[in-house]
Amino acid sequence: MKIDSISRGIVLDHIQAGRSMDIYRYLHLDELECSVAIIRNVKSEAMGRKDIIKIDEAIDLDLNVLGYLDPGITVNIIENGKIAEKKHLELPKELVNVVRCKNPRCITSVEGSLDHIFRLKDAARRVYRCIYCDAERSKG
Repeated sequence: MKIDSISRGIVLDHIQAGRSMDIYRYLHLDELECSVAIIRNVKSEAMGRKDIIKIDEAIDLDLNVLGYLDPGITVNIIENGKIAEKKHLELPKELVNVVRCKNPRCITSVEGSLDHIFRLKDAARRVYRCIYCDAERSKG
């Protein structure tokens, strides 16, 4: 299999195997007009198996979404065919409009224009809480 290298763009590496399509959907990569390559189940010494996403254009990425979905991802910024910058992610302290509150009594259920805001309460368990109703949302 041959996946061309990119001269300017982004490579998302060290994605947990099988999670690349979730990331593709959350980041709305289907709306891009550039080439996007999803490489699944790549052999990895460190991870066993991993996914990789290559984006053949420099775009703004929501690093909070990536950190929430998979804090182990490495974001490689490519310039002139080489890695110009590497970003290592972590769980974001706050999520704004990344996930929705599922509590039917939350004010966000009634007031549709309110932002859905969650704050990290327990990093070890990856637990977030809605700032309005304190409903728990965990990512596992």
